[in-house]
Amino acid sequence: MQKLYLREKVAADLLKKENDQILHFSLQSALPEGHVLALNTAFGSLSYIAGEDGMPRLVLQEQFTSTEMSVLLPLLEMFPYYCPYEVMYASFYSGSMSERTVLRCRQRLQDAQEAGVWDQEMRPVRGALSRTRLKVRAFGIDISSILATGYILMIGSTTGPLGRL
Repeated sequence: MQKLYLREKVAADLLKKENDQILHFSLQSALPEGHVLALNTAFGSLSYIAGEDGMPRLVLQEQFTSTEMSVLLPLLEMFPYYCPYEVMYASFYSGSMSERTVLRCRQRLQDAQEAGVWDQEMRPVRGALSRTRLKVRAFGIDISSILATGYILMIGSTTGPLGRL
């Protein structure tokens, strides 16, 4: 039997890497004080954590596929503002929202619009958004489409922990 030894530095590096994979969102004060959404990008889980009496309490958790995560992450990062189509498209197809990638995607969507195939180009993104929309409703969050612009998270528009705020 082979033994596995982890040096303290290696264990610390692994722990740091794991912590980098969890993103926290307070949603610009849309959540009560001490409450947070935690997105584990490695496992695709979104958790609603309420801090009460100095102790964190898991209120709700939902699992997302990598495709659903690619459309959820830009919406959370851009809240309370809308997420333009080209940013959503860039995140969905390349997993990157860098300025260069977004510019490339903006041009691609403009070309698709001119060719009359914009709907076909965006269909996979809309499908992922539809599945994501169903899952975030449990949190009291909705994803709304803004005509000819992009998508936006709406807080408290449905039932769920955030819908009761």
